[in-house]
Amino acid sequence: MKTTDKANYILIENNKDPLTEFASELTRQHANFEHANIIVDLKEYEHLELEDLLGFLELSNTHREHKKSFVIVNNALNADKIPEDLIIAPTLQEAEDIIQMEEIERDLGF
Repeated sequence: MKTTDKANYILIENNKDPLTEFASELTRQHANFEHANIIVDLKEYEHLELEDLLGFLELSNTHREHKKSFVIVNNALNADKIPEDLIIAPTLQEAEDIIQMEEIERDLGF
């Protein structure tokens, strides 16, 4: 797992571990980044299945309960197939935009 601190989020990338192991490792290390917005970069996975992303659902929900954003970057799946609780963006720029919008909403009390 590779992490990069950005201005208002931490970018997390997989170092070629199987995706299920990556999701488990991310969950184990959640305490290290629970107070930051997170973007998980999975854009290299061109053939993801919904089951692959569901491994991140519990972590996403936990992270968002702490009033921080958790966005996954990938465009392999149709947005209609993804649960509402899982925020997916097709590009890194769109993921950054989602974080900015969510920060504004939190500042306004939504």
